[in-house]
Amino acid sequence: MRCHGTDDRRCVATGAQVSFPSMLFIAALLVSSPWLQVCASSQQSSASATPGNAPLRGEQVVDNLLAMNLERAHALHAYKGTRHYLLKYHGTWGTRSAEMVVDLKYQSPGAKEFTIRSSTGSKLIIGTVFKKLLQAEQEALGVEAQRRTALNRDNYDFTLVGYDSKPSGSMYILGVKPRTNGKFLYHGRIWVDAKDFAVTRLEAQPAKNPSFWTKHSEIGEIYMKVGDFWLPARNHSITNIRFGGRAVLTIQYQNYEITSADAVSNLR
Repeated sequence: MRCHGTDDRRCVATGAQVSFPSMLFIAALLVSSPWLQVCASSQQSSASATPGNAPLRGEQVVDNLLAMNLERAHALHAYKGTRHYLLKYHGTWGTRSAEMVVDLKYQSPGAKEFTIRSSTGSKLIIGTVFKKLLQAEQEALGVEAQRRTALNRDNYDFTLVGYDSKPSGSMYILGVKPRTNGKFLYHGRIWVDAKDFAVTRLEAQPAKNPSFWTKHSEIGEIYMKVGDFWLPARNHSITNIRFGGRAVLTIQYQNYEITSADAVSNLR
């Protein structure tokens, strides 16, 4: 990422966040003081339906998911949107909070431009969490980082653990287990749309504890369909700090607009 000057509000990063952002874990690594240890989380889901009535085997679901992720990544050329960051901490180090609104533009083959529209609250949070989250996307989206963190069989083992069929649509639920303890890998569950074969929801935990200062971290994200593409809609985080306190981070993704894309071919 390039930031043009200390006071410049425009930053450019490389890489495309299309299907499964590894940056969910980056906040847990951005530390200048212990209470800034933050990682994505969500409420625990209820028990899923058993996979006995699933039309496809787990291996087939994974094959389709990986194929469609690649198809969508190649088809998406440019988009823009807005993010709303909110972090609240309460505990041993007192109470602090901050908010930041950021406009995003993505241009293939991998340029991201962030414009900070507004920021309020704790300058420490703004500087050491929010702005570094933007900068750290370069690490998560670089070629080597994508290879090491991609949602594929090189990095994960998959198991079909549930199938949920509703009038609104059907979902395959896959258990995911990392093959190594990489700092941006996770274990948990993903929900895969049975028509588009796209991840629509994630509930997981880091493969290894991001920091000594964190006692427990979980990851949760919900995706929305924008045109032919599934993009992050909401990331909610709750992290318990080892020596007391709790940090809550919420990222809302809004105002998406696909500005350039090819048609996505459905699986036959």
